[in-house]
Amino acid sequence: MDPRTFVFVHGVWHGGWCWERVAAILRARGHRVTAPTQTGLGERSHLMSPDITIQTFVEDIVEHLRFEDFRDVVLVGHSFGGIPITGAADIVPERIARLIYLDAIMLGTGETWFSLLPKDMADDRAALAERTSGGLSLPPAPAESFGVTRPEDVAFVEPRLTPHPFKTFTSALDLKYPVGNSLPADYIHCTDPPYRPAVVALDRAHKLGWPVEEIATGHDAMVTEPQALADLLEKLA
Repeated sequence: MDPRTFVFVHGVWHGGWCWERVAAILRARGHRVTAPTQTGLGERSHLMSPDITIQTFVEDIVEHLRFEDFRDVVLVGHSFGGIPITGAADIVPERIARLIYLDAIMLGTGETWFSLLPKDMADDRAALAERTSGGLSLPPAPAESFGVTRPEDVAFVEPRLTPHPFKTFTSALDLKYPVGNSLPADYIHCTDPPYRPAVVALDRAHKLGWPVEEIATGHDAMVTEPQALADLLEKLA
C-alpha cells in the first residue's frame, strides 16, 4: 500500500514508548509514525500538575498535528487515548484521514471518563488517588490488568508505567460536533481477555454503525501482538 502517516495516542499510565514495537514494523514498511506522550506521563512525568485536564490531552494531540504539519493522518487512540483523538477530530478534522479506536474509550460532549465507569470502579480509583497522592494522580495498575502476562512483556511495560493525572478522569470533554466529527472511523476490540472499562465504548461503536474488528489478545495489543496489530492497522488505513 502507499505510505501513510500514523499518529498513535497511548492510554492511562502509558506513554509513547508503548507503541515502539508496532511503530518499528510500520516504519520498516515505509510508513511515517509518531507516538507523542501526553503531559504528565512517561518521559513527561516531570510535568505532573493538578492543572492537567482532559483538555490538556486534547491540546497535546492538536498541537502535535499542527507543529508537524501533518495531513491525511491515521489517528489511532488506545484505551484512554480514544478521548483526546475525539477531541482532536473536533478541532482539526482537516488534518485527519481516519480515526481508529483501539479498545478505546469514547466520550460525548460534557461526559467524563468516570461518568462511564461502573460506580464501584470509579469510587475505588478516586479513593486510591486520594490515599496515594492527595488526589493528584492515580498510581499504575499491574501489567496483568491490561492482558500483559508474558514475562518479557511485563518487563517491558511495568518499569515504564507512571502515575496518571487524576483530573483527566473527572474533567469533561467539550465538543462542538458529534463523536468522530463525521470522519471515517473504525473500532478494534481486544477479545482475549476483554477489558471491562472498554465495554461501553464498544457498544457505542456498534450503535454509531462503525466497522468493528477483533484481535484475539489482551488490552495492550501493541505490546502483546504487535505484528497482528500492525497488519490490521495497515488494512484499515
